[in-house]
Amino acid sequence: ISVHVSAYMGNIRSPPAPLSPSHHVLTRCNRIIVVVSMKVWVENMVDHFSTYIYQKRVSIPVETVRHIQISCMEHDDDMRWLIALISDAGMRLAAVAGLHINDLQLDEEIPYVDINSHPWRSLKTRGSQRKVPLAGASLWAAQRIKSNASSCFAFPRYTDNTRCNANSASNALNKWLHANFRKDIVIHGFRHAMRDRLRAVSCPSEMIDQIGGWSSAKIGEGYVEGYSDLQTAQWMKRLQLNQNQGRTL
Repeated sequence: ISVHVSAYMGNIRSPPAPLSPSHHVLTRCNRIIVVVSMKVWVENMVDHFSTYIYQKRVSIPVETVRHIQISCMEHDDDMRWLIALISDAGMRLAAVAGLHINDLQLDEEIPYVDINSHPWRSLKTRGSQRKVPLAGASLWAAQRIKSNASSCFAFPRYTDNTRCNANSASNALNKWLHANFRKDIVIHGFRHAMRDRLRAVSCPSEMIDQIGGWSSAKIGEGYVEGYSDLQTAQWMKRLQLNQNQGRTL
């Protein structure tokens, strides 16, 4: 029996040696470093997202829109065509960057862009699928895109048969806007500006929703026919900017 007990006791590990005071100090320092690092990371992320949310909500002032459009016409390249096309139409960046060249219908009595889903780019909402009449800088940009087309895509820099890289477009365009105009605006701000500009000319809220592809919360909206292309075009033309005075006409 004593042999078996000795063998059993030999298999029991001895208790670990007590930790030295220096080990305790090191462990506590490591924990403090981790906590401080996490705090800094959280603060940076909060700041990043606060800036992001703030910028996304900034409506670009009419005067700034005018300056941007003039600069786009002076540069006259595909990146500036993309900005100008959005500027007087209020479309989402992804919807525009992923356009097929045939989505730009310029030979119609009322020129328009046909926003619809494609294999390489879906739409955000059902209301996003619509026809947007072109006027002002947006019409100019569409004409430049058509006359310089080298692909079936309106913006081959950002779109191919498999995907539309709207994030790349957003980063590049925002960088240009920040460097040349204001730090607090982003490309999405043209959509907010569109809503504000339409309100400024007393455009009906239902028309605003139809132009921007925004969903309306009004009861019965699904049972009402939308405004005609002519009606929509008349409101869009009111937004053409006077390049000399910088005000809506």
